[in-house]
Order: sequence, then structure tokens, then C-alpha cells
Amino acid sequence: MQHVRKRTWQLAAGLLLVTSLGVAMLFTTRSVAGGDDDHGIIARGGGTTIIHGGTGPSGGFVPVLTTLAFHAERSGGGVKGSFECLALAPAAATGTGSGQFIVNAMYVTGEITGGWVSGDTATLTGTSNITGLGAGSDVPFTFVVRRGGPGTTAVLTVNTLSFPFHEVLVQGSIEVKD
Repeated sequence: MQHVRKRTWQLAAGLLLVTSLGVAMLFTTRSVAGGDDDHGIIARGGGTTIIHGGTGPSGGFVPVLTTLAFHAERSGGGVKGSFECLALAPAAATGTGSGQFIVNAMYVTGEITGGWVSGDTATLTGTSNITGLGAGSDVPFTFVVRRGGPGTTAVLTVNTLSFPFHEVLVQGSIEVKD
């Protein structure tokens, strides 16, 4: 009889522990799933894109893939956030004959200092440091991005280059909030 009581208490304690963990998980996943903590976010996302047209005719139409990540949020009457974009070209572009995307064509890392949303599109502005193509420090940039998953589009313009980069998302997702 004592063994049965001990086992009942163990089961009750285990059930209480599992229930407590379940309740704790319910409250902690709320912010990740879009609860109260993301009310200031205006745009965020990340993934892999391909540059429409690659390097263009002057570069022999070599494909360029980018990895990007960004977030922008309302803060103190303004907008703040960060932006990262690494553009890689295939080793074939260097004459090695490889299709591996390992050549660092351009890296843009920046601070978002302004932005606005219109429908499913966010326009983010700021300054960046750039290596590779368009290299420079404190270079103004504009990033216009549309909400969606693969197939959605973005345009990156940096002031050290006379042309924008038209990007198509092939993996990842972009969130834009009204």
C-alpha cells in the first residue's frame, strides 16, 4: 500500500512538472510567434537571393547569389535596425572553371536609420560599410523590399555605384508590417 501511495505521488509530481513546463513554453513562444514583443518591427527577414541579370553584360552575365539579413523597428519616433548583405560570385568568374559561389564580390554591412512602409513594401535607408564592388565607409544605402517568401523581390541601391541590385529571393522570407 505504501508503494502505491509513493507511486501516486511520483505521478502527480511528474504531471505537475509537465504541466508547469507546458504553461511556461506557452508564454515564452508568444513573443517568437508574433506576440507583444514585435509591435515595433516594421520589416525583417533573411535568406538567399539571386541578382537579376547577374554581373550584367560587362561582366559576362555571371550569376551572383547574396545572403541577406535585416531588421528595422520603430524606436523613439524614428527607425533603427541593421542590414547585412554578402554577394558571392562563382569561382568560374575567376577562370578556375568552378561553379561554387566562393568569390566575395561585395559585402554591405549597415545601420538602418530611416524607413517607411507602404502596403506590402518597406523602404529602409541608412549608412553602410562596403567591401568589394562599391567599397567605401559611411556609404548611404536604400533597401526596398516586398513581403513574401521565395519569388519576392528587393532592390539595394548604394551611393558608390550608379546602378541598383535587383534581387529575387530564392530561400527565406521577408516580413513587412503595416
